[in-house]
Amino acid sequence: MGILDKVSELCDCDWHGLHSRNKLKKRRQLQTVEIKVKIDCEGCERRVKKSVEGMKGVTQVEVERKMNKLTVIGYVDPKKVLERVRHRTGKKAELWPYVPYDVVPHPYAPGAYDRKAPPGYVRNVMDDPVSSSLARASSLEVKYTTAFSDENPDACVVM
Repeated sequence: MGILDKVSELCDCDWHGLHSRNKLKKRRQLQTVEIKVKIDCEGCERRVKKSVEGMKGVTQVEVERKMNKLTVIGYVDPKKVLERVRHRTGKKAELWPYVPYDVVPHPYAPGAYDRKAPPGYVRNVMDDPVSSSLARASSLEVKYTTAFSDENPDACVVM
């Protein structure tokens, strides 16, 4: 704090008490918010982009029409960005539910595989307790799959 801040604190006439003067402002973190929104044409793309461009704290907005993806970078709250897109565009929007399929141990498990996902992506099932048990391999499964694997030199060969 500089000397001007100290002087302004001393001259501040706060009648509500000393506690309000010592409150620290909560600073927001720089975040990247990814949202899935159905984007059909250039008009939809423009409307989705303009819906969040004027928001306080937004530094960058990117729209990927082929992936139906809106990326917002800035000092924003993800829930507020999501609500703003829903309200201003009237479209159904949700936080980006996909991850690269390299991240998920079993990308073609029933809960993870999604036909509507962009190429190279599957649903993020690690957060969902019901689907994550299907997408995660148990130690018994790993033991049996590595026992008959071509990559394991000590594997049993059954033909």
